[in-house]
Amino acid sequence: METNYRNKNRGYQQLRVWQDAIDFYVSCSRVFRMWPYDLRRVASQGIASADSVHRNIAEGYCRRSIREYLQFLNFALGSLGESVSGLIAYHKAGQLQPADFDALNALAFKLENGLLKLVESLERKEMAGDWIDHLVLKESNIAYGGGD
Repeated sequence: METNYRNKNRGYQQLRVWQDAIDFYVSCSRVFRMWPYDLRRVASQGIASADSVHRNIAEGYCRRSIREYLQFLNFALGSLGESVSGLIAYHKAGQLQPADFDALNALAFKLENGLLKLVESLERKEMAGDWIDHLVLKESNIAYGGGD
């Protein structure tokens, strides 16, 4: 579900890695919500770690400094690592069907590579000094019921 609400703070929604992270979360949710009651806690952790990935990408994007952005992208990578570790353990324990494991692992691999490339690109920008750490907006007070 997309909205027509757009501004600089919502630009993360245009990022391929954020879109892939949403797809990963949706796929994990579909698989884990079908698990039996005795595995609910484990399923909940699998969903939560997948959920954390897209949230950290968005939060980092919405920060103004490149250092904070990179920090949150690294948090996203950490959450993705947690997710992949879970997938491997669930598969080895016979709790995750091979087809589900293959599909989720492939999504995670694509997302992981995208995140690593984004981090590398931002680190190059940081080293080159090509990053603007602030938003400069000129807005009219008329929009808020006041004068210019």
